Amino acid sequence: MPINRLEPFFVVRTNIKTPADLKGKKITISRFGSGSDIMTRVALRYWKLDPDKDVSFFQSGNTPTRTAALIAGHMDGALVSSTGVAKIVATGCCRVLADLAELPLEFANYGVVVSGTLLKNQRDNVKRFLQALIEGIYTFKTKPDTARAVLRESSGDADVTLLYERLSKSFRDFPSPETRGIQHVIDSLPMPKARGAKAEDFIDGSLMEEIRKGGFVDKLFGKAG
Repeated sequence: MPINRLEPFFVVRTNIKTPADLKGKKITISRFGSGSDIMTRVALRYWKLDPDKDVSFFQSGNTPTRTAALIAGHMDGALVSSTGVAKIVATGCCRVLADLAELPLEFANYGVVVSGTLLKNQRDNVKRFLQALIEGIYTFKTKPDTARAVLRESSGDADVTLLYERLSKSFRDFPSPETRGIQHVIDSLPMPKARGAKAEDFIDGSLMEEIRKGGFVDKLFGKAG
């Protein structure tokens, strides 16, 4: 689980000054049940707002469509990624209400999920993948020039300094599964089957423990030998 917190920014029209001002407003998401829907609801509940009563949700599709609806004034608020927040704020229509990464909430935003069959039949391959993931995080943090070049290519922006700093801070050196972050995701799911489900039932941290005990991380970070 490389990132264990919410990452987007909550962007609103400039007339909205506090979370309480969102009452009665229109929030755009990609679709019901999507990541943008779930994370928006998590943020609203943190602000003591009822997502089902205090705001209206509208399914607007992909990120460019949601951004356009916000800029045009058809919507009052939306989640915006760290790669797109500067552009929308620069239009003057909107402001950042909150950086959700600053909320004191653990949330399994990104993770590696495999089937039980794959883990059983291709355990060595999965282990090598996890080692590659850990090494990728290490490279991202210790070789910023290389990381920034990749970010520039993927985002299309010339200046990715703030984006790099944000991601470098967010990535966990050792991305082992965290029970509370996963439980928070499960509790946020709208499906009835998710009610009462326990994070422990969906976690197998044995491979990460093998990697830890095998000294891979210590050698990578120069803590051994």
